[in-house]
Amino acid sequence: MSENAESPTEQQKDETSSQPCQSEDSGASEEKKKIDILLKAVGDTPIMKTKKWAVERGRTVQSLSQFISRFLKLEPSEQLFIYVNQSFAPSPDQEVGVLFECFGSDGKLVLHYCKSQAWG
Repeated sequence: MSENAESPTEQQKDETSSQPCQSEDSGASEEKKKIDILLKAVGDTPIMKTKKWAVERGRTVQSLSQFISRFLKLEPSEQLFIYVNQSFAPSPDQEVGVLFECFGSDGKLVLHYCKSQAWG
């Protein structure tokens, strides 16, 4: 990702636009590679105007945290904590696809983010 705040799927769009068109079946499998994530602010953390994002399953929690920090224009010294189910913080190298399979509901994964420790 570049230094500016871009959508977690922006990079993938650029890559797929240079590929030739494929059958509709590959389009359906392409859609399954992304999951919907709902981001909710906790405490005094700024609220993101866009709360729902389509993210690649292989993206890590750390890269998601970096994206949120850039999007909110947080200072490098400010920490960002991400929680699943308002109870635990996943490890930074955890893939969001695995979290979605274990803790997702209604077709999306709800993650809470804050600048100070809130749960767990």
